[in-house]
Amino acid sequence: MAQYFVFLVISTTIFALFGLGLNLQWGYTGLINFGHIAFMTLGAYTTVLLSLQGIPILVSAIIGATVAALLGLIIGFATLRLREDYLSIVTIGVGELIRLVVNNQELPVGNTWVSGAFGVQSYPIPLSTSPSLFWRGVMMGLLTVLGMITFSALWRWVRAAQKSLLADASKKVSKQQELISRLGVGIILGLLTAAIYISGMIGLYDYKPAAGLMLLSLLVLAVVFWRLEILLRSPWGRVLKAIREDEEIPKAMGKNVFWYKVQSLMLGGAIAGIAGAFLAWQLSAIYPDNFQPQLTFDAWIMVILGGSGNNIGTILGAIIFFSYDALTREFLPRIFTNLSSDQLGAFRIMVIGLILMILMIWRPQGILGKKEELTLSK
Repeated sequence: MAQYFVFLVISTTIFALFGLGLNLQWGYTGLINFGHIAFMTLGAYTTVLLSLQGIPILVSAIIGATVAALLGLIIGFATLRLREDYLSIVTIGVGELIRLVVNNQELPVGNTWVSGAFGVQSYPIPLSTSPSLFWRGVMMGLLTVLGMITFSALWRWVRAAQKSLLADASKKVSKQQELISRLGVGIILGLLTAAIYISGMIGLYDYKPAAGLMLLSLLVLAVVFWRLEILLRSPWGRVLKAIREDEEIPKAMGKNVFWYKVQSLMLGGAIAGIAGAFLAWQLSAIYPDNFQPQLTFDAWIMVILGGSGNNIGTILGAIIFFSYDALTREFLPRIFTNLSSDQLGAFRIMVIGLILMILMIWRPQGILGKKEELTLSK
């Protein structure tokens, strides 16, 4: 049970990263990307193939993220000067094109060439061997520091909503709703943080490779989230929001809107490339079918659930999505014993579609999104 929980944490962290890249492109810049999986595919395969050539794993992952960012640059130069719908059409095609190329081409695996359809296995994975007692202590210390920072950040986040309510009585109802939402989410994330900390400490003390990968993925997610929050509160982030609302205004102020869009596409693609590296490390063997277009739309579900234009909302959306996925996989077969596995899969998709429909009616901006920044209505 503990190992399955660690697996879920890693999966949630990977898709939180994946969703953060999409949220930067769509939630903050208004770029419609229906082929986000292309960036993850490039990041995963570049990391794996380079590490098999003897390049250090960390360097391979950085190069994988860079290659994914270059794909964003190419797509941006090809489409961003045209109408917005061209970007959505091209990204769908690029996502499938890369998957089909990988599936049909021979790949350099070590000293040999292997058909992409056979997948890639037996590649290096970080922290797969048991470290010494000293390094296990260091890893446990890092997990402790990360947990303390998370609890502190959640407390400040909830307190900020409380102070905003006291400072602005003119919008008392909306501020109260925001405070209640933040308090509820803060409690859920706090309990989840405690559960992750306990399972992580157990897994690191009696070392399990999955616990090491979980710690690494959490650290990367924390750093990416932290830097994104700083960037998006800077003048650069405010320009992205202005582009999302009405790009003619930043143009009139002398901003190079095209280049800002390209930067957003590249940075979001790089983050998705990092998520692809972690997905490859988690799976231990990757195949083209691991990168189906459905994963892009799973990321869209996470962003919409949590609230577009809100990074904490994207992480919350990933948590809700994988909690739903795990619970329905466990309990639906026990409830509907007469349904086949294919029928249960279709039923699970139907239910999450119904949840999204209800959410769009009740709270179209998502759980933590702001209605005044709603991009779905544009």
